Amino acid sequence: MAETAAAASRLAPSPATVASLTAALIKALGAQRVSTVEAARRAASTDFAHLSPILTAALPARPADVVAYPGSPAELVEAVRIASEHGVPIVPRGRGTGNYGQAVPLAAGLVIDLTGLESVLDVGQGWIHAQAGATFVALEAAARRRGQEIAIQPTTVGSTIGGFLAGGAGGIGSIENGWLWDGFVLALDTVTCPPGPAAVTLVGEQCSAFLHAYGVTGIIAAATVKLTPAREWLAVIASFASFADAVQVGQSLLELEPAARLVSLDDPALVGLYPPDEALPADRYSLRAVIEVSAREAVLDLVKTHGGTAESVTPDAIGYLSTLSFNHVTLRAKRSRPELCHLQVSGEALVTQPQRVREALPGAMLHLDGMRLSPDPAAPRRGRGFGGLLLSPFHDTATLYDGIARLQELGVHVVDPHTWLLGGPALPGIRAAAAHNDPRGLLNPGKLP
Repeated sequence: MAETAAAASRLAPSPATVASLTAALIKALGAQRVSTVEAARRAASTDFAHLSPILTAALPARPADVVAYPGSPAELVEAVRIASEHGVPIVPRGRGTGNYGQAVPLAAGLVIDLTGLESVLDVGQGWIHAQAGATFVALEAAARRRGQEIAIQPTTVGSTIGGFLAGGAGGIGSIENGWLWDGFVLALDTVTCPPGPAAVTLVGEQCSAFLHAYGVTGIIAAATVKLTPAREWLAVIASFASFADAVQVGQSLLELEPAARLVSLDDPALVGLYPPDEALPADRYSLRAVIEVSAREAVLDLVKTHGGTAESVTPDAIGYLSTLSFNHVTLRAKRSRPELCHLQVSGEALVTQPQRVREALPGAMLHLDGMRLSPDPAAPRRGRGFGGLLLSPFHDTATLYDGIARLQELGVHVVDPHTWLLGGPALPGIRAAAAHNDPRGLLNPGKLP
């Protein structure tokens, strides 16, 4: 990471270039849409990378030099054009999904805040088209007015669609609908560097290089994503004396049809870090699910049959359960124990060898989330299983990565949340698209390994 940061820093603009860029942006967008105020620059240059002690120490302290807040697609194109002409690095940013330093500029320069592009443009049968700065609160409300709901959404519903697509992967709804790459994104309006006269629309597979790519392949100006028929949901919180019983019920919940919207499970030690709640007894394993109302009695019978206790059954806790899932868990746990760090994990060993998984790191606690691990409907449980988080005290980098090696020996797939570098099987496609769409490497430099 140090090498990519050093390479990116060489693109940092001089004070004279920053002054010229700022003047040009103010002339094009207006003074109210451009800021060089330090507080604004630091806010625009920060994400939730502080969840990682490694990233906290490694990320540069210098914020962006300028922040632009375009209010229309034309202003976005103009801001990119001006920065490109000045040779200034550009970091596009949404809201609410960055945990890895995705939105942190490694070369200062310009941050383009897209939250002003917030319009829901159109809603059709099975799709919604919105600007990048539209929040999931607005998207879901617009979809519900047409009897539909968003197929996948992050646990932070105040996140923007552009930020989620560029920095996220999955979340609420992923048990049934998979991930960003699994047909969720139908079309994107994108801006390259240097830009054309307007955003370019991509459809289907053309969109894949822009997903979870941190903006290095181009800036998402608007998106069309998948809707599904709206359902009536119910939040169920149950507790169990044993991990095995909780997992068995959880795996049965993953087989529900219609599919559950969310299924999460926590070790007692992790439950004890949450704010006190009678529905979350700290000495028991907590299993939580968002299910369709029609499945209520079947689920409660399942809990009882396996020795569990239904602690709460209500439609009013659906939003609450989303804050006890995915990376919200890391955020909550670190409020009680700041020394904790996390790994993102998946694989059968999480449920077949849970104690060996915990023993990979000193003092580790396990959190599970249901998700679609395979798109093959013939796979066990229709390809549904558990991934999640392993949280443990941070001792040092060597201990953490030794733990990752032990997890991999168990067959656990680990996504490292302690690096800002892009990776995974999509990397060759992202690299090729970045070379084509941003030949000078001005878009979020330092994030490609």
